[in-house]
Amino acid sequence: MGTSAAKTRATVIPALRYRDAKAAVRYLCDVLGFEKHAVYEGKDNTIMHAELSFGNGMIMLGSVTETPYGKHISQPDDIGHRETQSPYLVVADADAVYARAKKGKFQIVIDIKDEDYGGRGFTCRDPEGHLWTVGTYDPWKAIAEAA
Repeated sequence: MGTSAAKTRATVIPALRYRDAKAAVRYLCDVLGFEKHAVYEGKDNTIMHAELSFGNGMIMLGSVTETPYGKHISQPDDIGHRETQSPYLVVADADAVYARAKKGKFQIVIDIKDEDYGGRGFTCRDPEGHLWTVGTYDPWKAIAEAA
């Protein structure tokens, strides 16, 4: 690992795109518990780039726009609401987040349950169809306990 990775909090940062990125920033903070780290607005009510923190992790997001990067990304509703990856959020209280997701416009796709490997969690889609799994299972804690 290079020295720059040793100085950062998280070295893997998922990046997502939203048709209404301003609304996404609001509901990801209100429902899932992200906090605004930085939001850079663009033309025509768009978000050029936003960084939302969650514990020691972060996601980046922006508005759907025609860019060299954007040519390689599809929105969930463009491809039958299928995903090739999904962020997992480690939370202290999955039931509380589950209640907020149900009150918000999140679709529960796998109901909350206790997992065989430990923890409790659920999987949902946000209002634009991105898939999120939320649970109490912490793989870092499991590694530390095994050591």
